[in-house]
Amino acid sequence: MIVSQTVRAADTVPTASSGYDGEKKINGRKRHVAVDTGQLLLAVVVTTASLPDRDGAFRITAALREAFSTITLVWADAGYTGRFVRDARKIWDPGRGDRQAPRPGQGLCPAPPPLGRGTPLRLLTKFRRLVRDYETLPATHEAMIWTAATWQLSNRLTR
Repeated sequence: MIVSQTVRAADTVPTASSGYDGEKKINGRKRHVAVDTGQLLLAVVVTTASLPDRDGAFRITAALREAFSTITLVWADAGYTGRFVRDARKIWDPGRGDRQAPRPGQGLCPAPPPLGRGTPLRLLTKFRRLVRDYETLPATHEAMIWTAATWQLSNRLTR
């Protein structure tokens, strides 16, 4: 499952790596996250907030493909509509062609799984450092997300 979230930027974030999300009226960065059905983090991409979700979809799908080549089905929220299906097919199966994917519940496309206690991004915002972006580099913010996901996984394993 692929979702995105716009996060406000602190004063320490340079304007070159942040942007303005006109839809949510937030100045900062946007994080695109891919998780599996158990809400375990698979891939993270941090972009400027001004980048539309459809353009960020290509980056997160490429990162997901690089890490996990055996994934065959990806669910995305409504912000990724439009070119997402075409771009995902270019990355996963270039020779397949541009066929329209069926809607959930029709044909071979199953409905997305229930997420249970909360979305992956809401679980990440439990960590105070991830509520706002304080990092000067987007790669550092990605590392903070991976650290929070590792913390959640270790807590889940020790229960």
